[in-house]
Amino acid sequence: MTDHITPVETTRMTRLPALRRYVNLIGPMLMVIVLCIVMAVAEPRFFQLPNMMIVLHDAAIFMVLGMAMTLVITARGIDLSIGAVAALSAIVMAMLIKDYELNVYLAMIAAVGVGLLCGFVNSLIITRLHVPDLLATLAMDQIYRGIALVLAAGAVLARFPEPIPFIGRGRVLGGIPVSAIIGLAALAVGVVLYRSTHIGRYAAAIGGNREAALLSGINVVRHKTIQYVIMGGAAAVAGILLTGRLNAVQATVGQGLALHTIAAVVVGGTVLFGGRGTMLGTLVGVLLLSMVTNALVILRFQFFWQLVASGIVIIASIGFYSYMNRSGDDDGKEET
Repeated sequence: MTDHITPVETTRMTRLPALRRYVNLIGPMLMVIVLCIVMAVAEPRFFQLPNMMIVLHDAAIFMVLGMAMTLVITARGIDLSIGAVAALSAIVMAMLIKDYELNVYLAMIAAVGVGLLCGFVNSLIITRLHVPDLLATLAMDQIYRGIALVLAAGAVLARFPEPIPFIGRGRVLGGIPVSAIIGLAALAVGVVLYRSTHIGRYAAAIGGNREAALLSGINVVRHKTIQYVIMGGAAAVAGILLTGRLNAVQATVGQGLALHTIAAVVVGGTVLFGGRGTMLGTLVGVLLLSMVTNALVILRFQFFWQLVASGIVIIASIGFYSYMNRSGDDDGKEET
């Protein structure tokens, strides 16, 4: 005999997923507002235009990485190798310029090609060898970092032709960082991919229910490959931005990029367990973490306390969203 479900229960069941989406999107915005109110009282310099440009500049790399990571996580994947991919791509670019005197633009294209190749290799290990995403990319992080160290031989490569530092730290239109324009453009591309193409729709389908996606005719292997290739290309662009920002590069750059990027994406409302994501939320999450770091600098916290505070924000945010999604699922089960 089938249990009877009242109209009130049906309405509640229907509203639960919508409520979770609402909280996931609005939550980080409210956190930004609270931070702004606190900083308005504590340090008015926080809202001055030059400081806001610094926030955008610091956030740019994670906008680029966050765009691709949103696709990967939505499909219930993860990529811990992006820091090493960024370093390896940047080292290859630097060597092509320094040792082989290759045109700087061709060297940047080659760097992106290295990133795309790394993403493709990651996807092969995950989809063909069936190694879990976490373990595959963790292992490849070590391999890519090792190759970068071998190529660089411990050297610091510095002083690149003008296009590279201009991309990393140049400013246009009265002070807007070029890096921020690149980051926002990457997110705009991500919005189009996520909302208007099969890349985003199939990522959500795969992350929501892989078996159902397979039965519906979605080529899961192909789309996982596309996602990781995009991720590798984004990591290479991040490596170019890092090189331009410092006008130097060494094989150890990019450490910590993966954790910060994943945190920003999840803080922004993309579900860590796959099936649902938001590019707008990723932008807000990236800005939130950058604003927290910037606020701590302005308030003159020691660097070690900055790490502690940032970690607390990350854990609290991810824990909150995980609880909201888990409790929503539990409530839905109780009603059926």
